[in-house]
Amino acid sequence: MNILVCLKQTFDTEEKIVIENGEISEDGVEFVINPYDEYAVEEAIKIKEEQGGEVTVLSVGPSRAESALRTALAMGADKAILVDDESLFGDEYTISKVLAAVAKRDSYDLILGGYMAVDDGSAQVGPRLAEELDIPHISTITGLEVNGDKVKVEKDVEGDTEIIEASMPVLLTAQQGLNEPRYPSLPGIMKAKKKPLERLTAGDIGINPDEIKAKTEVLDQFLPPKKEAGKILEGELDDQVKELVQLLRNEAKVI
Repeated sequence: MNILVCLKQTFDTEEKIVIENGEISEDGVEFVINPYDEYAVEEAIKIKEEQGGEVTVLSVGPSRAESALRTALAMGADKAILVDDESLFGDEYTISKVLAAVAKRDSYDLILGGYMAVDDGSAQVGPRLAEELDIPHISTITGLEVNGDKVKVEKDVEGDTEIIEASMPVLLTAQQGLNEPRYPSLPGIMKAKKKPLERLTAGDIGINPDEIKAKTEVLDQFLPPKKEAGKILEGELDDQVKELVQLLRNEAKVI
């Protein structure tokens, strides 16, 4: 089985966001595999271990994204591809076009990715990629069985569980609960250094950057305002209720 995992390198979720002149500062920031993509990597490796095959991890990003790919290789992926060409960086429209161009260079039975990236939260790249490749897709899965050329998945819906079956090739996006990603072992880290990592540019994948320019533009970025201190009401219950009503009417202006 030939499996492709699309991943993104994002800020560590423990990092403090600092904005300077409308741009997010990357000074001293720790970068990791996008947490939802990590579930996709783990699931791909589990399938390979159980049924055989090959796992390729793919990312579009600057040279620093190599560390995220090397982590995936250390976890057990077989090879990596990094599209390191600034002319191809953009929004979800652009990235899905680039990923599709790379995916079309080979034939994949299963494509996995996280359901969203924690930095932008759009949850668009997976479905867009599936549409570009003209294959079915199922998002936010929390369970997966692979039987021959078919997949059976579980996903949470409105407090219940939905069961969906599809034929491969298919694209699936992972939600928290699908698995528990492993930590790379020391032997895995050593092996990852020797595993192939291919770097591609626009010319390598036959894309004209001018034809896939981003459809959206970020005009400004800012942190949410700091929350004001809460107010504790004191006195008898009836007095607290009266004061609360007055505050909601005169200060919060919600009634």
